Amino acid sequence: MTQESVEVTDLTTELQFACKIAREAATIVNTFYVGSSEVRYKSDREPVTEADRSANQHIVSRVKAMFPEDGILSEESKDDLVRLERERVWIIDPLDGTKEFIARNGEFSIMIGLAVRGRAKMGVVMQPESGLIYAGAAGLGAWLIEQDERIPLTVSRTDKTNRMTLVSSRSHRQQITDKIRATLRITAERVSGSVGLKVGLIARQLADLYIHPSPGCKEWDLCAPQALLEAAGGCITDCWGNPLTYNNRDVRAHNGLIASNGAAHMQIVETVAHICEEFGFNEDDGFW
Repeated sequence: MTQESVEVTDLTTELQFACKIAREAATIVNTFYVGSSEVRYKSDREPVTEADRSANQHIVSRVKAMFPEDGILSEESKDDLVRLERERVWIIDPLDGTKEFIARNGEFSIMIGLAVRGRAKMGVVMQPESGLIYAGAAGLGAWLIEQDERIPLTVSRTDKTNRMTLVSSRSHRQQITDKIRATLRITAERVSGSVGLKVGLIARQLADLYIHPSPGCKEWDLCAPQALLEAAGGCITDCWGNPLTYNNRDVRAHNGLIASNGAAHMQIVETVAHICEEFGFNEDDGFW
């Protein structure tokens, strides 16, 4: 039995556990969603609510109790860097799409990922407002879980960019994105909050491509979505086609990201990288 197959077998328990605690955290988040939630701002002017903090406390405490030897990296917890000594690290965003939560449009998610030796291996993305769960792990496949029904997920096979549907951000729109869309001759577009929900649309064949050509994403934005999408047959890289790695000291994705159904990924990378460089972005130096 290979090391990879050992990991996959072992991750069945982790995937079931992540789904369970995502549901528990969703109950907490929905309590604030239907009521009221105080909004504060971090030093970088990103909003954070009581829902973020309460869900984070629950998820982190449950993971620590269940897997005490694993590391944890969470957006709303202080990073003491102990995780750098761990082979397995849980990477958590207790509320991705806080602006959408504040706007009460439902487009926010709870994301729980597991990285093993720097690679995204398991991911759960839950939309509290709808109750939908996207779950996937390497070698196990991916599913959409709605109530008690598990629907297998596989990405589309669309391989012509002009036939693809682009999913874009509701809260963050850049001029470079419009240039990329025009160059790829994409005419169909969906708008959604939360990286996890965007990737979920690709896994469900409701979209084919998501491009984020900026350094705004961090590891907790990407680990669960990447594991989910790859389990559904898709692909995520940075804007120059390099693999994403996890459990780094610097958690920012400096070279942006491209998530796709994988059918024309390297062709898309070539176009996106060229346009990024036209805009003055450099692979070696990052975006800033």
